[in-house]
Amino acid sequence: MLLVVVRMLLRLFPANVLVFYLRLERILSYLNENELSEMRFKSLGANVKISSRASIYNPELIEIGDNSRIDDFCVISGNLRIGRNVHITPQCLVAGGEPGLEIEDFVALAYGVKVFTHSDDYSGRTMTNSTVPKEYKQEIKMSVVIGRHSIVGAGSIIMPGVNLGEGTSVGANSLVLKSTERWSVVVGSPAKKIKDRERGLLELEKQYLSNE
Repeated sequence: MLLVVVRMLLRLFPANVLVFYLRLERILSYLNENELSEMRFKSLGANVKISSRASIYNPELIEIGDNSRIDDFCVISGNLRIGRNVHITPQCLVAGGEPGLEIEDFVALAYGVKVFTHSDDYSGRTMTNSTVPKEYKQEIKMSVVIGRHSIVGAGSIIMPGVNLGEGTSVGANSLVLKSTERWSVVVGSPAKKIKDRERGLLELEKQYLSNE
């Protein structure tokens, strides 16, 4: 049967086009319901999409809400709660660790965003890195919250202890060391507020939810 289908496709499309689409389908493949169930997440909402190329550690500590999506080459780990309609795009690192990380509803993390709840002490007072026993180090461990409707631009880094207020917009390649005001736009290294963010999307949220 498979051979018949392949022959039909080859008659309909040039071989190079067919190979391209087959490769694209493979690249964009997501785990099916059985595969997601076998991972035994702490909780898993409806219509969740997780790339087969994402690396998920400690799924028993991870909660994911409805309609959320994790794309290719992401590394997701630790104590983590992901709300509904959250999009974690390719090559993000989201490390909930022991303190915990909460990503609230309608958040977007653009390509290559990194969120940390753990950090070594860079001052030189103690030793660093995971090969060194704990008694020779002083790790920083603090929870992180990314408020609903926040969007974090490509390549940005969120450090331990940060609370991104609701509706925060973080410009690309920013280093966020401090918590942000609600509905603010921040950018830079270190990130600083440059203006308030508009809130028109809240009306669109109401329309979207009412049509579900």
